[in-house]
Amino acid sequence: MRMLTRRLLLPGLTALALAGTGCSAPAARVAAGPGGAPTPASTATGGDQRLEVNAAPQGSIAPTPLARAHSGKGRPEKSALKVASYDRASGRAVISAAPPGHSAKPSHSPAPGKPADKPVAVGDVIASAPAPGAPDGLLAKVTEVVGRSEEGTEVKTAPATLASVLKDDRAEGKVPVDPASVSVVPLMKGVTFSWARSQGVRFGPQGAKLPLGSLRLDVNAGVNTAKDAPASAAASVSGFLQLTPQVEFAYGGSKEGGPGPSSAFLGMSGDWSSRWALKGRAAASTGAPQRIPFAKLHSAPVIQVGPVPVVVNLDLTCYVQVAADGHATLDVQQDVKGDFRVGGSYATDKGWAPVSTSDVHSTPVNASVSAAGTVKGALGAEASVGLYGAVGVTADVAPYLRGEGDAKAVASSDGKASAHASWAVYGGFDLAGRLDFHLSLFGTPVIEHRIPLGALHREWALAKGQSAV
Repeated sequence: MRMLTRRLLLPGLTALALAGTGCSAPAARVAAGPGGAPTPASTATGGDQRLEVNAAPQGSIAPTPLARAHSGKGRPEKSALKVASYDRASGRAVISAAPPGHSAKPSHSPAPGKPADKPVAVGDVIASAPAPGAPDGLLAKVTEVVGRSEEGTEVKTAPATLASVLKDDRAEGKVPVDPASVSVVPLMKGVTFSWARSQGVRFGPQGAKLPLGSLRLDVNAGVNTAKDAPASAAASVSGFLQLTPQVEFAYGGSKEGGPGPSSAFLGMSGDWSSRWALKGRAAASTGAPQRIPFAKLHSAPVIQVGPVPVVVNLDLTCYVQVAADGHATLDVQQDVKGDFRVGGSYATDKGWAPVSTSDVHSTPVNASVSAAGTVKGALGAEASVGLYGAVGVTADVAPYLRGEGDAKAVASSDGKASAHASWAVYGGFDLAGRLDFHLSLFGTPVIEHRIPLGALHREWALAKGQSAV
């Protein structure tokens, strides 16, 4: 199958799956993780300077954002330098001056008689937006200056943490993901994309209907149909997910000169809506349910924390999953609207804790089940969020539709007989995931084991019926 890669609008991917975290019939607040998990507003505590959190400059005329902390001391400063090249295997990088007309003004005023921006030196901590050889950005400490050439200054580097550059400052904010920063790879036919940029530019068959800043993914996929099913009962899953997500970031400076932050948060949140349907008689499952990936999305949005560019990597694999016994024929459709929030929260006295909430409204559009049997279909996604290319939070979210039918026949010795049939359709969602040790990029203690998000399972009735046969 030919796969096409397109650059699309996605303010927050990653979220496509996370959007599915809410699919409850009544409006409900669903939360996973400790009830006391702090929000970004409460995590930015400590430190002696508050930094703004905004989207990094975009466009060809904007320089690649880079910040440095001189010799690992002092406050981070915006630099007119750039990462000209980087080799991940060796840790070597070439740091050069920005091209004429593209140089950034340093965020500090140089002392009289000193150059505006000195060459990098051993001990400097560098934070860079995506650059050649570093598609997910670079956060590193200079360990050796190898030499200088026309290309720039070649250095050896070692991994660093945000605490080594943000130090005792504090920051918090929510930033929409740049719509042009998302690449989408459809994995099957029947997948289409639409979006509406915040500047008013629209794309795709549904673009004119979308709120500004939103992305819509439509899918119409066939699934394996039971062998004895008539042509009219061909199994399929169809529908759309519409999102307006954003990145949430918070950093609380260290207390009493500690080595790491006193608090931190990384996650995604936003509004979403969906409508999807499951129809036909799916083939009987053998072993694990049938899972069919239909699209992959990736983005590395850059958020500006004061002078420091922080690269957030978002990855998403959307899939259709069906489990059935091969007997029941299902025809059900529902609308779901709400908001979501998912991520990881850190506090010195509690360590890392998962955060997942969703406020949702669900409305059945139509529903029916014929014949005895069961079938369950999910339109879900596997999503990951992290920093500088390292995974920090992973979630598998599966909003689903489930139908079951039952038929009974009763006969007596006097020759009388009767038959009754009943059916029911349910909506719901399953959520599972984990926090990974790579969240230690904040400068927090390394997570020695993966922390489960805490499995969430919620189900509600959409429709039911019964009749005499």
